Amino acid sequence: MPIQIPDWVKHAVFYQIFPDRFARSPRTTHPRGIHFKPWGSPPSEQGFQGGDLYGVVDHLDYLQDLGVTAIYLNPIFASAANHRYHTFDYMHVDPLLGGDAALRELLDEAHERDMKVILDGVFNHAGRGFRPFHDVLENGANSPYIDWFHIYGWPLRPYQQDEHHPANYAAWWGLPALPKLNISNPGVRDTIMQAARSWIDFGIDGWRLDVPSEIDDDEFWRQFRQVVKDANPQAYICGEIWGPAQRWLQGDQFDAVMNYQFTGAALSFAGQGGFNPGWSHDELQIMPQEAGTFASRIEAMLQLYAWPINLAQLNLIDSHDTPRALWIMNHDIDALQLVVLLQMTLPGAPCIYYGDEIGLATGPDPENRQAFPWDTPQQWNHELHHFYRQATALRHSHPVLRTGDYATVYAQGAVFAFRRSSAAQQALVVISAAPDPQTVALPQDALNAESMQQVWPQQPTLTLRQQAGEWHITLPPRAGAVWASAPVAAEPSQPRTIC
Repeated sequence: MPIQIPDWVKHAVFYQIFPDRFARSPRTTHPRGIHFKPWGSPPSEQGFQGGDLYGVVDHLDYLQDLGVTAIYLNPIFASAANHRYHTFDYMHVDPLLGGDAALRELLDEAHERDMKVILDGVFNHAGRGFRPFHDVLENGANSPYIDWFHIYGWPLRPYQQDEHHPANYAAWWGLPALPKLNISNPGVRDTIMQAARSWIDFGIDGWRLDVPSEIDDDEFWRQFRQVVKDANPQAYICGEIWGPAQRWLQGDQFDAVMNYQFTGAALSFAGQGGFNPGWSHDELQIMPQEAGTFASRIEAMLQLYAWPINLAQLNLIDSHDTPRALWIMNHDIDALQLVVLLQMTLPGAPCIYYGDEIGLATGPDPENRQAFPWDTPQQWNHELHHFYRQATALRHSHPVLRTGDYATVYAQGAVFAFRRSSAAQQALVVISAAPDPQTVALPQDALNAESMQQVWPQQPTLTLRQQAGEWHITLPPRAGAVWASAPVAAEPSQPRTIC
C-alpha cells in the first residue's frame, strides 16, 4: 500500500521531556498541603519533584533557540507514578502537571512557534488506580469490568505478592501495579480509540506508543491508525520497537519507530570501545566497531523500510529507558559530539533527550531522570550546548540532510564518509573517530569541489587536495566535516536511492 508519512516529521528536530523533572513553574497552582521533593533531589529517591507543563511553556524560547521544532512528552495523564506509565485516567492530564489547561497552553504556545507536540500513549496496560480495575478490586467477580483484564484467581493480589505468590492477573512484566488490558474486549478498544481521537482533536500532533508489540493484534493498530489519521492526516505515530520493525511499518500501522538500531550503531562507532561496563541491553548492541561494520549496519537498517519511513524514523541516542549517552561512553565529550553529528546528518528525525545538550551524564533508570539544573547554569557544559545549537542549525540550513538520498562513499578503519544527494543539493559528511589525524582518499565523484563548500566546522577550514583522481582530506583527531552545495531547486518529495 502507498506509504504516507507526515511531511513535517522529516524536517523536525525532536526534544524528549520527562515532565516531572524538566521544569517547575511558579504559575502552577496546587492545593494547599501538597509537598514535592526539593528540585534536584536524587532520582533514586523516586517521588515527585514538581515539574509541570507550564514549566515546559516557560522554556519554549530555550528550546527554540536550541533548534527544537517538536516535543515528545513522556506520559502526562493522571497517575500515581512520577513517570506516569501507571495511567489512572486517559482523558485528563494529571493535575500535578497543571491539568488539561496546562496542555492547552503548551499546545497553543508551541504551535505559535511552529513547534509540534506528541504524547506518550500507554495502551498495553493501565495503572492499579485505573477506575475499571479499581472496580474489580472492590467488587471482585461481581464487577462489570471483569473482562477488561485477564484475571487468573481470587482474591486478587494487587500489593502482596512474591515469587511464590505472583500477581494473579496479567500484568506488564508481572508488576501488580500495571494490570494488562484485555484488548479483545470492545469496551477497552473503545476507551483507547476515544482517547486517541480526543487528544488529536484537542490539538496534539501525534502519539509515541509504549511497548506496542505487546499488543499482538495488527487489526487493533490498523484501527488505531485509521482513527488518528481521520482526525489529522498529518499526525505522527511512532512505536517503541527496539529491533527491526517491518511488521508495523508497511504503511498501515505506524509511521516510524524509535530507531534504537541507529542508536546502537552510532554509539558503537563513535565510542570506539570506550564504554561504561555498568549497563547492557539485549536489544541495544553497543560494541567496539570500525567504520566498515558501522556502514554495513546503517545500510542494513535503511534497507529494512520504504524510503519515506527512513526519513521519519525517530533517531535517538538515549532516552528515559537507557543511561544517558555521555555515561555510556564514559563521559567522553568528543565521542558524544560525533554521535550528535551523525544524528543530525543521517536519514531520520533526530531526538534529543532533555539535558543531554548541557552534559547531563547519568546511569540507568532512575538516575537518567534527574531534574534539569535551571538554577545552577555553572553546572552546564556551555561548549557542548553551543555545539548542539550549531548541529541543529546545520541540519535546518541544508534540506539535503533532511530529505536527500544516502550513499556510503568511504568506510575504513575509524573513518566513515557518506553522501546525501537530491536534485536540489549535494552534501558530503566525513567523520573520524580516530584519536590521531587521519588522511583519507575519497573517490573523484564523492564531491564536486567547485560547487561544494565546507559548512562544518566553521573553523578550521580543511583543505581538499586532488591527487591521482582522488580527493585527499586530512581530518583532525575525532572530528567531522561537512561540505554542501547551495540548494538550487525545490526538494523532491520522496527521494529513494540507497546504496
